[in-house]
Amino acid sequence: MNREHNDADLTAPHWPASALLTIDVQRDFLSGRPYGVAGTSETLPELHALATAYRKAGLPIVHVVRLYLADGSNADISRRDLLRSGAVVARPGTAGAELADGLAPPGTELDAAALLRGEVQQVGPNEHVMFKPRWNAFFETPLDAWLRGREVDTVVVAGCNFPNCPRGTLFGASERDYRAVAVSDAISQWTPSAQAELDGLGIRSVATADVVAAVGRARRLPR
Repeated sequence: MNREHNDADLTAPHWPASALLTIDVQRDFLSGRPYGVAGTSETLPELHALATAYRKAGLPIVHVVRLYLADGSNADISRRDLLRSGAVVARPGTAGAELADGLAPPGTELDAAALLRGEVQQVGPNEHVMFKPRWNAFFETPLDAWLRGREVDTVVVAGCNFPNCPRGTLFGASERDYRAVAVSDAISQWTPSAQAELDGLGIRSVATADVVAAVGRARRLPR
């Protein structure tokens, strides 16, 4: 599917005013890691293609990450016991918390202290990292204000893994009246039922190749 912006269709992607959100694409969540998610590493080629297309178009990219404190105090309640038991998952300052290799510009390292304070870390000309404390990247984060400040009206979501954070973020985007796109082959744990669920909310499911093509034709609108 590759539907262009249509003012009469309030859910159609508006590519020149879009931002790419990568969700939890961190080393600890890659396939085969102790707390990894099956299928996540397999989406990396698509994620790299999306990030490259957005950079070339000069459109915003936000890498949204998890950072779990050792005592579990900033985690979802369903994960606190695991973290309190000593599990090291996306712990600030560890290699496993870093973004997957090649996703962000070379030399990128997370500034965990700043991110945990709610700051937005710049890692490229129009590329940033943001911390989220829950499934939904809009929950108690500066994301909504950050996007509005850049006149973004369409969010394009990819990453790890559909039942949890991409799903929560897409719902959060819809609740805030963004045009929302799920990149179906760049989200781990994607299923046909996921597409049916999102269709009912007016959230578009689009393949990486179609997003890359649409973004390649886009031109950033003047602010």
